Amino acid sequence: MSRKSIYVVFMGMALLAGCKATGAGEGELTGHYNVKFDNTKIPTGMTYIPGGRATLGLSDEDLNFTQSNPPRMKSFKAFFMDETEISNAEYRQFVNWVRDSIAVTSLGAGKAPEYFLKPRPAKGETAAPNPNINWAKVGNGSALWSSSKGGHNKDLSELYYTGEDAIPGRAEIDVRKLKYAYNYLNLDLAAEGRKDPSKSRRDFIEIYTDFPNKEKSNEFPSINVYPDTMVWKVDYSYSQNDPMVRSYFNHPSYDNYPVVGVSWEQARAFSVWRGRLYERTAAMKKLPSTAVPEYRLPTEAEFEYAARGGRNLAKYPWGGPYMRTAKGQMQANFKVGRGNYLDDGGLYTVNVKSYLPNDYGLYNMAGNVAEWTETAYSSSSVSMLADFNPNYTYNAKAGDSKYLKRKVVKGGSWKDIGFFLQNGAATYEYQDQSRSYIGFRCVYSYPGAELSYKK
Repeated sequence: MSRKSIYVVFMGMALLAGCKATGAGEGELTGHYNVKFDNTKIPTGMTYIPGGRATLGLSDEDLNFTQSNPPRMKSFKAFFMDETEISNAEYRQFVNWVRDSIAVTSLGAGKAPEYFLKPRPAKGETAAPNPNINWAKVGNGSALWSSSKGGHNKDLSELYYTGEDAIPGRAEIDVRKLKYAYNYLNLDLAAEGRKDPSKSRRDFIEIYTDFPNKEKSNEFPSINVYPDTMVWKVDYSYSQNDPMVRSYFNHPSYDNYPVVGVSWEQARAFSVWRGRLYERTAAMKKLPSTAVPEYRLPTEAEFEYAARGGRNLAKYPWGGPYMRTAKGQMQANFKVGRGNYLDDGGLYTVNVKSYLPNDYGLYNMAGNVAEWTETAYSSSSVSMLADFNPNYTYNAKAGDSKYLKRKVVKGGSWKDIGFFLQNGAATYEYQDQSRSYIGFRCVYSYPGAELSYKK
C-alpha cells in the first residue's frame, strides 16, 4: 500500500471517529436523559411488593352466597406499600402542616416576615412572585402559635373557638377551619374526554377549593383534615367511649395506633399531600418532577395481593387456616368467638406493629382497623376487570347517588368476626363517612421493571 493510500485510509478513520464524538451535533440520535435516579430506594416506612400473579377472591367461604368475589387469576406490577396502617402521629403531621400553613397565611408577610422566603423577580420581571412559606423556620409550629409573653398568639385568635363555642379559660383551635385545598389530575376523566374538542385540560383537573363553583362538575369543597373523633361515640351509642373521643387522636399513648375517624376523601387528600411534601426535597436534589412519588390508596386487588404475602390461595395474611399460633397466641386483632374482644390483646385498636408481619413485611393486613382502598364498590365489576392491575374507580360528587359513593374496605377490624379477616373478603363504606374501625395505608407504584430492583 502506498503512502498516499495509507493517508487516505487514516483520514477516513478520523472522520468516522469524529462523527461518533460529535453525535447530536452531527444530527445523530443520542437521546435526552434525566438526572440519575435511584429507583431502588424504598420510601421511609414502606416495603417493596414484587410484581407477580395470584388467585384473588374467596377460595373457601361465601357466607352470603353473593358470588360477587369468585376466584380468578390476576397479574400485578410491583409497588411500594406502607408497612403499617397510617398512625395517629403520622396523620397528625398532615393536620399540623395544614394548621401551620393556614396560620402563616393568615398572619401574612406583613406581621410575620420571618416565616416567609424572600422571593426574587424572575428574569425580565419587575414584580416578585408571592412569597413561599419558610418551613424550616416554622418548625413544629410551637413558636408560631405561642406569644413571647406566654399563652397563645393573639394575632391568630380568629383560628380559635370564640364566643359561645369556647370553653372559658381554654384556648382551643377550631378544627373546623383546618381545610386542605388541592388540585388533582383525574386520568379517568382525561381518558373519557381526550377526543372531545370542547374539553380543555382544566376539565380533567379536580379542584378542591374553599369556594367551589357549583356549576362546574370538577370543583369540590376543600377537605376538612381533622379526624372525626366523635366516631367513638356515634358508632356505639350505648357504650362508654368518652375517653376515646377525648384522647385517642392526641394523647401520646396512642401515637403509634392507627388513625381512625378519617373518611375516604380525607385519606385521599393525605396521599396527595404526602407526595407534595416531598417536592421541596426533590427540588433541592435537582430531581425531575416526575421523580416525585405519587402516593395513593391501594386498589382492592393490590391490597389483597399484598396481604397474601406471596402465598397463593392463603386464607389469611399469615397463611392460615388457624387464627392462633402453635403457642396459642392470636395472630390478629378482631372479635374473637362470640365477643371476647380482649383475647387478642386489645379491647379496641392496638399498636400498628402488633403481631407478626406477613411474608412481605406488612403488619395488620387483617384486623386492627379495616382499610380504605381506591376501588369503587360494585358487585358486578369483577367480570369487567382486566387480568393485570385490575381496578374500578369513581370519585362521586356531592349530588351523586349514595350508591356511587361506596368504596371497598378490606382487612377486617377489631370489631369484626374472623370471616372479614380473610384475604378475599371485602365490604364497603361511603366515601364521605368515617368510622372508629376504618383506617388506611398508602402505596406508590414502583417506577421501572421489577427485575431492576436490588434489595
